[in-house]
Amino acid sequence: MRYEIRGLSSDRVTTLFVDAANESDARRHAAAQSLRVLSIKQKNQSAGLRLTRHKHNFSLILFTQELLALLEAGLTVVEGIDTLLDNKHRPEAHNVLTRLHQNLLEGKSFSGALGDVTEIFPPLYVSIVRAAERTSNLPEALGRYIDYQVRLDSVKAKVISASIYPVILLVVGSGVALFLMGYVVPRFASVYQGTGRQLPWMSSLLMDWGNLVSKHRHEVFSGMLATLAITGLAIRQLLRQGGIVRLLQHIPFFAESIKIFQLARLYLTLGMLLDGGLPIVQSLNLVGPTLSPELRGRAENATQAIQRGESISQALNRFALTTPVGLRMLRVGEQSGRIGEMMTRTAKFYDGEISRSIEWFSKIFEPVLMAAIGVVVGTIVILLYMPIFDLAGSLQ
Repeated sequence: MRYEIRGLSSDRVTTLFVDAANESDARRHAAAQSLRVLSIKQKNQSAGLRLTRHKHNFSLILFTQELLALLEAGLTVVEGIDTLLDNKHRPEAHNVLTRLHQNLLEGKSFSGALGDVTEIFPPLYVSIVRAAERTSNLPEALGRYIDYQVRLDSVKAKVISASIYPVILLVVGSGVALFLMGYVVPRFASVYQGTGRQLPWMSSLLMDWGNLVSKHRHEVFSGMLATLAITGLAIRQLLRQGGIVRLLQHIPFFAESIKIFQLARLYLTLGMLLDGGLPIVQSLNLVGPTLSPELRGRAENATQAIQRGESISQALNRFALTTPVGLRMLRVGEQSGRIGEMMTRTAKFYDGEISRSIEWFSKIFEPVLMAAIGVVVGTIVILLYMPIFDLAGSLQ
């Protein structure tokens, strides 16, 4: 759910939009941004959809890359935004850059200007910029965010690319099976119907289906289309709500891989924030919205444990937010004072494990799926021709 929060930040009223599970969670996000809440209300679904579409049209990573190039060339932030504004022709990008430019001309800091456009710039991004302003290393922070986003996108791209071929196989195989059941079988049924011969039991069931399709063609195809549409909508809804992920977490192989993927994202984000100068408690609060509900609860418990004086490695290990390898690397980071760097290295190690799991799954699952599709299609074809084989045998 999306919430609109109005609050005081640096003696001025600021409006913040956050995605949170409930109002209490939204208040925690506001507290992580050092925002004193004045009012909070839930945004309606249609507004949320518009914001999502707007965010999609504005490429945050492209904006960051272009701004970083201008800053490294010696331009100030105001000059950089002004230059980008002159080069943008898409309306959605022009509107966002115009708002940023006006905020900067009004005397706001860059993080403050970004914070007024929270439907585009997430709290994580704003916090990185705010921390960089304190240490005057904005280009380094932007470069760190680009590297962070590229690595996240790389892992997602590996998962998507590994899913493309199985999905194509499944769609083509299902299409062939539906064509046989909806077009070929009814025509064989009409041929066998007038022979008066006793068909094998399985072939008889298949022919009964063919006769049903022949007599009620429109109703059957309408029902199949409706079933496909409902199934597609259900899968889409499960993907949005994370239902498929929760389902896969009950399967041993997938459960471990999903856990590693979530830990990699957690450690990569924490490493970026800690290297940017943010304290661990604030970093964990900012990471919360990017985690699954289960890991979010563990992260909150770990945050409370750290506030009570526990070390980072102890707290994360006690609430199952690490692995044996990750725990050792965290302890090394605590001893050397480079906890942010070690978290980033741990995330890189987890990325390697994810890549190996994806490769192994592809090698196993694709042949199994092809064999299953072949069995289904082959069974239909054999059942269609069994009466012909039986007739040929009787003629001999």
